[in-house]
Amino acid sequence: MAVPVPGKKKRTTGVQDHPDNQGFRLDYPGKKSENVVLATPAGLYEPDSAYVGGENRLYHADNLGVLAALAHDESIAGKVKLVYIDPPFATDAAFESRKQRHAYDDHLVGPAFVEALRERLILIHHLLAEDGSLYLHLDERMTFNMRVILAEIFGEKNFRSFITRRKCNPKNYTRKTYGNVADYILYYSKTDTYVWNRPVEPWDDSRVAKEYQYVDDQGRRYKKVPVHAPGVRNGETGKPWHGKMPPPGKHWQFLPSTLDEMDARGEIYWSPTGNPRRKIYLENSAGVPLQNIWMDVRDAHNQNIHITGYPTEKNPELLARIIEASSNPGDLVMDCYAGSGTTLAVASSLGRHWIGVDRSDEAISAILHRLRHGTERMGDFVNGNTKTKSLPLFSISDFTLYHEVKEEDRSLVPAMDELSASGVLTSCSGSGRGRGRVSGGKHQGPEVDSDDPGG
Repeated sequence: MAVPVPGKKKRTTGVQDHPDNQGFRLDYPGKKSENVVLATPAGLYEPDSAYVGGENRLYHADNLGVLAALAHDESIAGKVKLVYIDPPFATDAAFESRKQRHAYDDHLVGPAFVEALRERLILIHHLLAEDGSLYLHLDERMTFNMRVILAEIFGEKNFRSFITRRKCNPKNYTRKTYGNVADYILYYSKTDTYVWNRPVEPWDDSRVAKEYQYVDDQGRRYKKVPVHAPGVRNGETGKPWHGKMPPPGKHWQFLPSTLDEMDARGEIYWSPTGNPRRKIYLENSAGVPLQNIWMDVRDAHNQNIHITGYPTEKNPELLARIIEASSNPGDLVMDCYAGSGTTLAVASSLGRHWIGVDRSDEAISAILHRLRHGTERMGDFVNGNTKTKSLPLFSISDFTLYHEVKEEDRSLVPAMDELSASGVLTSCSGSGRGRGRVSGGKHQGPEVDSDDPGG
């Protein structure tokens, strides 16, 4: 495999250098300026009398207004460590739950889809902490369009990974094409300093035997790796060690003095021809570092898996992997296309705080049921005798559910500037614990729109 060596010479691109040249841009009709997007009117929200409790927040509303409101909330803006979103995929279709209830419409396509998602991503970028990260889950329809958009918002230097996920079992296509078994996750950080807990897979016996082939006299397994790296150096790492120069075009990975210390500890293997190699012991490995192709986190694929029944529901193990990699216990995680609430449930089980947003009545119903009762087996049982999976993550006081104050009701409450000053009746109330005007009756959700989630 060819290994690239960083070049030292400035290369010409054929494009005239310009201070405004930040890379590729995606242009289309109706694209708003960033300042206009950041000036999006904030929504106004009130807590549901039945769900007024902890610091976690669940909003039953359009996520654009919620994001705009949170951008003015000093307890949230710039403090969100991780955002995972699984928005509609521009399928131009409607989706129903397993109980055949309407969940959401996905009718935005083309530039309209790109701009709707872009506006939300701009606000998300504003909400992220300086060491925060975004994971955007899409399929092949819009992934590459949004890669350009994300580069505009986050900067190409903050692109971290393009993850390919196997989403389902192989399909028997009747169409003349390859089976579609993958979707994709775009991973960006806000800056080059970000939370990262490297995910690893556990070693199995066959992989250990193949990777760590050697055993020392104490029974410790190890593998041999080079002690040199690509690139020529003029300092100490480019000089002879034990009378040997590094191979042409390379340098020693460590200073000769460090290599001497490693050799004294028995960590250097010398081949019969005098070639040094470093011993890497299995006991020091936490596991196999995860790569950017994920084969093991498919969506529900057998009858024993527990689900809510919400369409395009994601695998909890997928969310656990992302949340553990890019946040720490106590951090704030957000999913503004909350869908079935997988992100929220997993975040809570891992000791994170969360904010969830969805405007679909069916999504909010699925989330509330999940938080109170858990999930149910996927199988189609004729007798209807299904068992709920025990999921004792929540009490009714662990989160506050907010509904949007309708335009016709806003005249009944004080002006927004007074609300912001008092911390009453807004989504910007710090902890959300017992604050705000409580709705007296059952809230009738807004019309379902195409910004509803798939997760």
